[in-house]
Amino acid sequence: NHPVLVIPGFGANDISTAPLRSCLRRLGYAVYGWDQGTNLGMKTKVREGLTARLKEIHGTYEEKISLIGWSLGGVFAREFARHQPGLVRQVITLGSPINHSPDATNVDALFRRFNPQFKPDLEGFIKRSVAPPVPCTAIYSKSDGIVNWRTSMENEAPNTRNIEVFTSHFGMTSNPLVLKAIAQTLARPIES
Repeated sequence: NHPVLVIPGFGANDISTAPLRSCLRRLGYAVYGWDQGTNLGMKTKVREGLTARLKEIHGTYEEKISLIGWSLGGVFAREFARHQPGLVRQVITLGSPINHSPDATNVDALFRRFNPQFKPDLEGFIKRSVAPPVPCTAIYSKSDGIVNWRTSMENEAPNTRNIEVFTSHFGMTSNPLVLKAIAQTLARPIES
């Protein structure tokens, strides 16, 4: 029953992750939305706000937080775990373009419209392919339809797992198969 922070995907906000957060609350987790409005990319204000949110939640519970990120939110979750591993228990990504080409999505043109100064590494912030130094579980679907499923998988490593489900990209926060996989992953003991 540790704290959990859920980060929405590109163009989405906390309303989009409400079904997932509600399910996890019923399971006894202390669940939080990201509280940064609509996710339009990693702006300085968002980075600072999300860092403050992580520190606030960690300070409240004095234990590490599980980060769940849907789509672009999963990219953010991995990078916050990379930069703040002392605050993060584990990362669960849902249909997130975490591996290989960052533009392997059907919304890349829209993303670039909102982020004209975008550089693939966000000035060194994002390091795709290599998982952060915490347990990482990637939940992906070959029927995603938005993100190429091959880019949604973690590379094989001692701290990574991949779970395939059958759902659409937009079903990632409410599909029963995804919710079950998340619940089972959160319940797994984490080795220190």
